[in-house]
Amino acid sequence: MTAIVVIVGRPNVGKSTLFNRLTGRREAIVDDTPGVTRDRREGRGRLAGREFTVVDTAGLEEAFDDSLAARTRRQTERAVAGAAAVLMVVDARAGIVPLDEHFAQWLRRQGVPVILVANKAEGGGVAAGVGEAWQLGLGTPVPVSAEHGEGMGLLYEALAPMLDAADAADAAAAAGEAAQPTDDGLEEVSGPLRLAIVGRPNVGKSTLLNALLGEDRVVTGPVAGTTRDAVSVGWHHAGRDILLVDTAGLRRRARIEERLEQMAAADALRAIRFAHVVALVLDAQQPMERQDLSIARHVVEQGRALVIVLNKWDAVIDRAAARRLLGERLADSLSQSSGVIVVPLSAATGVGLDRLMPAVVSAFETWNRRIPTARLNEWLGAAVERHPP
Repeated sequence: MTAIVVIVGRPNVGKSTLFNRLTGRREAIVDDTPGVTRDRREGRGRLAGREFTVVDTAGLEEAFDDSLAARTRRQTERAVAGAAAVLMVVDARAGIVPLDEHFAQWLRRQGVPVILVANKAEGGGVAAGVGEAWQLGLGTPVPVSAEHGEGMGLLYEALAPMLDAADAADAAAAAGEAAQPTDDGLEEVSGPLRLAIVGRPNVGKSTLLNALLGEDRVVTGPVAGTTRDAVSVGWHHAGRDILLVDTAGLRRRARIEERLEQMAAADALRAIRFAHVVALVLDAQQPMERQDLSIARHVVEQGRALVIVLNKWDAVIDRAAARRLLGERLADSLSQSSGVIVVPLSAATGVGLDRLMPAVVSAFETWNRRIPTARLNEWLGAAVERHPP
């Protein structure tokens, strides 16, 4: 295990920029619009040669109902509960605002180590803003510029003792556990099986991920476009490590106008490119529309294994007709992927959910199988005989 460092703060103080700086990659979507991040996103952080897990969270807001802001707040609360350290980010240019004070009080009650990070502190005109941060009662503010990489050494000095304490606790816990050898006769696969969940907006991708995990790990809601970042979640299922990736809904390119949606779509396409298996989620009441076929073709062109998920199956009245329609469209428009596994289920109720992961593993093993050259030549000879060039 690695220590978990959670980044929190009000909207638009530069949390995602700091996340990208610590991971060394532009993984989180960054924009000047407040509230871009909605789900907590994990990555492998590195600072002065020290590795840890860094978690980007949504901007903290005072909301306690069932609104989108309240649901994102609850995601942040869950992340903080398991943290070895929390980086409370404030805007050194704007100074301290009442919302910063409110959440500083909340953090003090959580009983976790907190480092106060005064971001956007590049240049000499923000000393007053950094000084104001003392009033939050979270210790010495660490001035940084996440965008320009300034102050990372100071941040490491503050963070190192907390990482040391977390590593010591993990080592003590691991000392009592004996390693269990396994020998199932299967070839060892390097790293976790990477499963990307993709589809049009509002077909139930995030609900499906939450159903698999058995917890509200990502924010869901009836409004299309709730998910923006591609969120990766580690999971251990049936003796196998799985990396689940929830993605933003993909619309036709001509309909994408906002810059944020363009970045979210690019993030989703990148998730497909780095996946082993892609679960294409369809609305069973409107299966295989033109955009669904476009996404499926993209998955096949990228050389990924494809599994089709017919979600909201419980709402379908004539299931035989729905199956027949889907089969016809696959045969007509996706013949290059014949034999693709189709799993009907309901993510909301859990009906049929137990059939998904066996289908994913089966698709992965087929995708990962090595075909001897002689067998490939035999097949090619028969194919050419049937359809001469």
